[in-house]
This record gives sequence, C-alpha cells and structure tokens, in this order.
Amino acid sequence: MVVGQNASAYDVVVVGAGILGLATARELVRRRPGARVAVLDKEAAPGRHQSSHNSGVLHAGVYYAPGSLKAQLCVEGKRLMEDFAEEHGIGFERCGKLIVALDASELGRLETLHERGTANGVPGLRMVGPDEIEEIEPHAAGVRALHVPGTGIIDYAAVVRRLVELLREEGVEVRTWHEVLGIDEEPGGTRLHTSGGDLLARQVIACAGLHSDRVARLSADRADSDDVRIVPFRGDYYTLRPAARHLCRGLIYPVPDPSLPFLGVHFTRRVDGAVWAGPNAVLATAREGYRRTDLDRRDLAETLRFTGFHRLARRYWRTGATEVWRDVSASAFLRELQRYVPEVTSEDLVFGPSGVRAQAVSAEGALVDDFLLQESGRALHVLNAPSPAATASLAIAGRLAERMDLLMATT
Repeated sequence: MVVGQNASAYDVVVVGAGILGLATARELVRRRPGARVAVLDKEAAPGRHQSSHNSGVLHAGVYYAPGSLKAQLCVEGKRLMEDFAEEHGIGFERCGKLIVALDASELGRLETLHERGTANGVPGLRMVGPDEIEEIEPHAAGVRALHVPGTGIIDYAAVVRRLVELLREEGVEVRTWHEVLGIDEEPGGTRLHTSGGDLLARQVIACAGLHSDRVARLSADRADSDDVRIVPFRGDYYTLRPAARHLCRGLIYPVPDPSLPFLGVHFTRRVDGAVWAGPNAVLATAREGYRRTDLDRRDLAETLRFTGFHRLARRYWRTGATEVWRDVSASAFLRELQRYVPEVTSEDLVFGPSGVRAQAVSAEGALVDDFLLQESGRALHVLNAPSPAATASLAIAGRLAERMDLLMATT
C-alpha cells in the first residue's frame, strides 16, 4: 500500500467505538499480535449511544429462532461476557427472569419460547404456575410463566470503559472525533476519509450502529443500495421510586408478539438497585434523539422517503398507534404496567431514561430479525445488531474476525 501525505496506515480499522466495535478490535489484536489496529468514532468518547442507552440485561437466549445468529451468539456471548466481567472486576448478577402469561391465550406462545430456549441450550428453563410465580416475584400477576434463572444484569458502560483500557494497553488507537465521510478502494487497501484526516487500512470492519447503513453506502459498490435501511425506534422508560422497588425482585417480562422484534413493556432491575419499567417503541424523529422533542430533519426525511418504511407502517399501523398513545399518555403506560404488577401506582413512577434502537428494515417492509453482516470489497459491515448484541458482543466479535479472515483469503 502506498501511504499518501497526511494519512496513517493500519492493518485494520474498526468504524464505531460502541461495545461491538471495541470487542471486535480486542478480538483482532488477540488473534493477530502486533497488528496495527485503530477504532474510529465520531463522538467525543466511546460508547455514547446504544452501548450506554440500554436496559443492562444479560439475555439468556430464549427468544431467538434456533440456528439463527442471535440464538448461537447470544448463548455463547453471555458466557463470554460473564467470564470477562469476572476477570476484570465488573459487577453482574444472575437475577433471573419471569416471562409471564396473563391468560390462556398466551400459553401457546409461552410454550414455544420454552421450546426455543431448550433448543438454544439455555440452562435451567422451567414452567411455573401461580404459586411459584408468587414465590419468585410476589407482586407479579400471571396464570403461568417461564422461569429463566440465568438471565442477568450488568453495566455495559463499565464494560466499554474496560475494553478501551485494554485496547490502549495493547497499542490500539481509539480515535474519537473521527466521523467517516468517505470510503475509497485503492490498490492494496482502503482509504477512509474522516473528519480527523485520512486513514489507510488493509481491512475495514464497520460496527456503526445507528448509522450502519450510511457507512455501508460510503463504499462504491453499495452507494446506490437501498435494500436495508436503519429505522430508529425510541424507547422511554419510567423508574420506580425507591419505596416501590420491592415490587420487582429481578426481571418481569410479557410473552412477546412473535411478529415484532420488541419484547413489550417489562420491569428490569438494574445492577445499582434501580428498577426500570418500560419501554414503549415509537418511531424516533432523530437517530440520536433521546428526548421526545429531538428532531433531525435529515434522519426523519430518510425514514419517510424509504419505501420499506411505508410498507412497514401499513403492516403495523395499529401497533404503532398503540405505542404512540402509550408514549403520550402516562395513564395508558401505567395501565400496561399494572397488567403485570397490579400494585404499581402513578405515585411510584418517575419518567426516566430513553434509548434508540437501530432497527434494520428491508425494502419489502420487513423488520430484519437476525444479526446481518454484509461484505463490500475489503470491508465487512454489521448492518443489523440490535438486542441482544450487547450480550453477544464478544461472540459476534469472534464471528467478525473469522469472516474477515475468509474475506481476505479470497480477495
């Protein structure tokens, strides 16, 4: 590779310093000692978005279709994440989860979850009736539940901080304020044009989260591609006041609608003892919009112009209307929470944090359900990595490193 003026050269450049990008850089230097690796991020610090705006759950792997990447990598990734946390002194807790059926109409779907989790190798799953529900979660409603004892909670922001420390100890450059503006293939490598100057790389792995589709379209062979677009969904949580935290010992979840990627409103205990209740799922008017009033005209225009979004909206308009109503009506949100924990009252709730989910949608209007990895020249793009990507991040990193090795062997 010929290094141009004012350009730094690397073996691998990882785009995106969220938990997945950092985990991928760590996996690369472990596999390739001495390799020159850089991680780029447009923000002032790593992990500013999905990595630090999430529920903090270590998912066990119950929900995902057997054989899917989510199923394979969630179970493996949870084990790796727990090992990482123990090795580096990051607190986590296996607090367990109840997935609660409120009436007989949900029992079939609950049994399907049991079968999926068993097929995925999730340990300790068992069905419990009302008496055991009361023993595990005394304040939860339900006629039957799936108990997932291995589900845990962790502080992913602490994981991000430790990954950054480890990478810098290994000589990896974590470059903030480096927004990628262009990607050009050159003989022997790839030139990345960034807001902090040009960089040259033999290989590129893009873990760009909320902007993954945009970064992918910077590659010449994907410049006109509109097969997948990120549609952002904002989720708002309430938190329980300290006096009401006893209403939830661990995690209380509904039986999800299998046609949607969202798990529904639930109760989540955090590693700091707080309890979050939510979220809803409404279209975000900015990819990084954590407040209801946040608006990015470019983000919203791209969503509204996308044919896939129009098809999605026509398919799920009733669900969308319900979510919007719960977003604007605190009483509607409360009623949904009371279905699962009847004792919770409006006085127990404080409007809390929000997150934005980077959800890939196809041109046909389908919600992309699995992790999605696509190749482009010497680059590998992660185009869909929503939950359980944080849980699975260390396992996904291993898969990305393997895919990159295969890609380079054939180019």
